[in-house]
Amino acid sequence: MLSILIFLPLLGMLGMAFLPAKGKNWHKWIAMVISLAQLGLCLGALLPAYWGWDVDGFHSNYFLTERLSWLDFELGSWGHIRIDYALGLDGISLSLVLLTAIILPIATLSSWNIDKQPKAYFMLLMLLNLSTYGVFCALDFFLFYLFFEFMLLPMFFLIGYWGGNRSEYAAIKFFIYTLFGSVLMLIVMVGLLFTFTEPGSNGPGGDPVYTLGFEYIMAQEGGQWANMVTESTFSLDSEIGGWNARHLAFLFLFIAFAIKIPVVPFHTWLPDAHVEAPTPISVILAALLLKVGAYGLIRVAYGFFPDGAIHYSWWIGLLGLISIIYGALVAMAQRDLKRMVAYSSVSHMGFVLLGLASLQGIGFSGAVFQLFTHGLISAMLFLLVGVIYDRVQDRQVDNFGGLWGLMPRYGFFTMIGFFASLGLPGLCAFISEVMVFMGAFQSAHLAPYGMPRWMPMVALLGIVLGAVYYLRAFRKMFFGEFDPEQQSSWREKLSDLHLREWLMLAPLAILILLLGIYPHTLTHILGPDSINWHSWVAAFIP
Repeated sequence: MLSILIFLPLLGMLGMAFLPAKGKNWHKWIAMVISLAQLGLCLGALLPAYWGWDVDGFHSNYFLTERLSWLDFELGSWGHIRIDYALGLDGISLSLVLLTAIILPIATLSSWNIDKQPKAYFMLLMLLNLSTYGVFCALDFFLFYLFFEFMLLPMFFLIGYWGGNRSEYAAIKFFIYTLFGSVLMLIVMVGLLFTFTEPGSNGPGGDPVYTLGFEYIMAQEGGQWANMVTESTFSLDSEIGGWNARHLAFLFLFIAFAIKIPVVPFHTWLPDAHVEAPTPISVILAALLLKVGAYGLIRVAYGFFPDGAIHYSWWIGLLGLISIIYGALVAMAQRDLKRMVAYSSVSHMGFVLLGLASLQGIGFSGAVFQLFTHGLISAMLFLLVGVIYDRVQDRQVDNFGGLWGLMPRYGFFTMIGFFASLGLPGLCAFISEVMVFMGAFQSAHLAPYGMPRWMPMVALLGIVLGAVYYLRAFRKMFFGEFDPEQQSSWREKLSDLHLREWLMLAPLAILILLLGIYPHTLTHILGPDSINWHSWVAAFIP
């Protein structure tokens, strides 16, 4: 079932390959049908399978698992390496698969106006679709790495060819930053190749079989790793150049995923990529690709090296705090609406780091909840920017005014998106931020590994700053005065939402309201596994 979910876009790409390039409507409809079929599979099969699944202890609580021996390497006296094609879901990955299933049909619908090489565009969109689902379903580090890397190619071309005036610069910057992180991840993966073995399995000469399977690496026995080789690259007492090898490996992985999240100071590629990318790609970038970085941090860095996560928890909390405040301050200085939303993403993803650094179950759950809610809100905000830009080819906040009288329905959805992002009670971001702050304040008793209470107290300023730049932009755009010259030239263009835009925005608004009023809709899925995952990390606190 998971293989069907991941590789269904290949059928779409195959169908598009045999269609003439000028038949652009067919390409759109094939992409839409594929993305809706994946959404139907998630709602009709994955969710019922999860709710009917009996959790029986951590590390055995992946469901719908698929495992097939894929690559075998005989290394003589070194042993035997086996790479498996392994897929599976738990509550954390299922929540992000659902987010992907919600966002991709909306992004496809927002691509309806793409008329520049539509065949190539929608084929690349299908490849990006495949890679995103693959990352969230992979249960082998090598397979995870392949899907993680596959994202680079379609995103590079989607930004570089279909973007704005400086799109090539933005695409190259995105590619170089992410590739640098991938190299760091590859270094750790090579070291891990000889660190864990597959139990009950030997090579042709009776030698151990090394593995990168998540289930084998995370298997524990008496609070320690059950399958770790005692004298290996990343064993508990190993060192590299005077550094604790496990702490160094965590640091490499943290930088690799921090670039993708992105965390200050690794964030500078994001505003350029967002501003230059077409609206659908900005939606996918903010709602899904940033979540891939955070998911990798949770699943790989925290999962494989919890002792490293504990060792650097204070610094992780500090970087989260810096991202929150810095992103908010820079967003407040922006007059370009899209750039403002891009920097607000930097700020809001800082709350994810704050929750993870708390080393508390409620903070950890809040971080994962924040991933889902930020995905919905950021997708809505970038769609709203795209709506106004499609009409007048302008995103400068100061050039608008009095839009409520011209576009009241657009104003209604903008109000929901802005107020949700600034954390208004009754909307989904409020729930995740409250959970993060509860964990952050509780973290102080874990000193010296926890965060001091001044960190979450200062982080609260990020919410205040968010209210400043969102409310200021909303007042200017919808209740301010319109420039008379622009008013005459734009008045006919500034029509209110049409049906396609309603279909893009309404589902997101409904989910934002639903999760704000009844968060159990999501916590029922991710809560138990978030708590169990936190327990695995917390077990290594000295």
